[in-house]
Amino acid sequence: MIAAILIAFLFIMVGHKALGKGLVLGTVFSVINFVLIGETIPMRIGKSRKRATVLSFVSICLRYGLIAIPLFMGIKMDQFDFFTVAVGIFFVQVMIVSDHFWSLVLTWKNPKKMKE
Repeated sequence: MIAAILIAFLFIMVGHKALGKGLVLGTVFSVINFVLIGETIPMRIGKSRKRATVLSFVSICLRYGLIAIPLFMGIKMDQFDFFTVAVGIFFVQVMIVSDHFWSLVLTWKNPKKMKE
């Protein structure tokens, strides 16, 4: 989230307000989506297979609906750029993967960390 805010600030300072606002909007909704994923996982534990499947399906549908909100805003409103809204939605996932990648690179460079 901090990286998205800093990049958005740079966009706004350069004069591309719609790009900056779109990036922040997409990232905020992506963060909310990840929080909802974490909050709904315990609801499915200990339930029957049928009930857990229904709860998972409802959760996915609600989260897709949530992600549709910033995309719709990016299409309809000139103050948000659609492309950067989409980039913002995937920003959290990209940061998670890049963090994991850099952790792997650092452990390959330092074999002592791999033994721990």
